[in-house]
Amino acid sequence: MLFKKTRLGELPASEVTDYSVYLNRRQFLNGAAIAATGSLLPISLASAASVPEPTYKGLIKSAYSTDDSSTPFESVTTYNNFYEFGTDKGSPALMATKFPDKSKPWRVRIDGECDKPGEYDYDDLIRPFTLEERIYRLRCVEGWSMVIPWVGFPLADLIKRAQPNSRAKFVEFTTLFDPEQMPGQNRNVLDWPYTEGLRMDEAMNPLTLLSVGLYGQELLGQNGAPIRLVVPWKYGFKSIKSIVRIRFVESLPQSAWMKAGPNEYGFYSNVNPDVDHPRWSQSRERRIGEFLKRKTEIFNGYGEEVAHMYTGMDLRKYF
Repeated sequence: MLFKKTRLGELPASEVTDYSVYLNRRQFLNGAAIAATGSLLPISLASAASVPEPTYKGLIKSAYSTDDSSTPFESVTTYNNFYEFGTDKGSPALMATKFPDKSKPWRVRIDGECDKPGEYDYDDLIRPFTLEERIYRLRCVEGWSMVIPWVGFPLADLIKRAQPNSRAKFVEFTTLFDPEQMPGQNRNVLDWPYTEGLRMDEAMNPLTLLSVGLYGQELLGQNGAPIRLVVPWKYGFKSIKSIVRIRFVESLPQSAWMKAGPNEYGFYSNVNPDVDHPRWSQSRERRIGEFLKRKTEIFNGYGEEVAHMYTGMDLRKYF
C-alpha cells in the first residue's frame, strides 16, 4: 500500500491556523466544554490563563531584555509551532501534556570537532551555569510574533566548556526522535529528527540563549522542554526545541526546513523585512494579542548587537 507524503506547502488550511481563527475556535470549545461538563480541556490549558508561581528563584535580570510588554502566558503556552506534536497551532498544547516522559532520563550529547565531548544528564548539563531571565521578541515567518520572558543561559558558556577546535565552523542541533512520545513524527511532514544549525560566531553571540524555562517556570512540552535554543534576531523555526545533541562541524549543516523547502528557508533565516517569503510578505507582523500590524524591523530589532556579523554579505542571497 502506498502512502502519499505530505510536502511543504501542501498542508491543508486547517493545519496552518491563523491566530484569530484559532482564538475563535478556542473560545467556542471552552464555552462548549463549560456548558457540558465544566471543563473538557486539559488542565494545562484550563490553568494557562494565569501565570503559576515561579519554580526558578533568584533569576538574574538580563540587560539584554526588551522593554516591550510580554505576551500573555496563555498565548505563549497554547499557540505553538512544534510539528513533532502536530501541524495545527493548538496541537502541541493538547498533545504534549505528558512530554517529556519523566521516567526517561533526558540526556544531551555534545560531540564533533571539540576537545571535550561528552554525554550529560539534563541536570548535570545545566548545573554549572547561572540562569537568567531575558525578555526577547520572537518572530515567526507566518507574520506573527511574541515577546517572552525566557529563562536560560548563554549558549556561548556551554560552547566554551566543550572547547571546540579550529575546524569547528558551525554548530548543529538535533531534536529528540521518539514517535511514541512525539506522535507528529509518525507523519512525513519533515525529515525527522528535526535539525538546525548556526554559524560559530552566531552561536557565540551573547544574545543566543539555551532556554530551560519561561515566565519563571520550567519549559512545558509544547514550548520545547526540557531545553531549547532561542536566537532572537532570527525567525522562530531556528529556535530548535527538545535538544538531545549539539555537534560541532566543519561544513554548513542542513536544517530540517532547508531540506523541506530550500527556496523558502535559507540557512541564515535572519529577520529581514526586505526579503519576502515566497508565500507571504515579511514587511509587517502582528504581535499575538494585538489587532493592528506593525512594521517588521531588520534583525527583529537586534541590529545593534548582530549586524556586524553580516557585514558585506548579500542578505537576499544568504537568506
